[in-house]
Amino acid sequence: MLIINSFEEYKTYLGKELGVSNWHKIDQEQIDNFANATLDHQWIHTDKEKAKREGPFNATIAHGYLTLALIPYLWKQIADVRNIKMEINYGIESFKFGQPVLVDSEVQLKAKLNLITNLRGVTKVIIEATLIIKGEQKPAYNGNVVFLYHFV
Repeated sequence: MLIINSFEEYKTYLGKELGVSNWHKIDQEQIDNFANATLDHQWIHTDKEKAKREGPFNATIAHGYLTLALIPYLWKQIADVRNIKMEINYGIESFKFGQPVLVDSEVQLKAKLNLITNLRGVTKVIIEATLIIKGEQKPAYNGNVVFLYHFV
């Protein structure tokens, strides 16, 4: 795991891959819990029998937004940003979904630092996030996440 203690330290990684997370299995229980939390019960996500019978993937798939919601969890496995008063998930930009994540697939986040800026004491970083699906050539998605850090 990468440990970052300051803006200056963070800046040394500009343009570099920061690392990859552990593999995370997305099972039906997590998909169903996400469907309940977001009120998105579309059958392609929650009805195993219908998805197998009528769906294009022969199985349920994770919600695209579920895979995005995993970014903070998976990011914490890549980098430990220390000496901060606050960290803010500021935005997501230019995300493209390459392919669906089938139930029981394992995914892993790969992160690269694309931009770092000091905004009068607040550090803004843009991390290129790619969600890899184990055993697949194409990623589930690729895009940029924006974090703000208030270093002490």
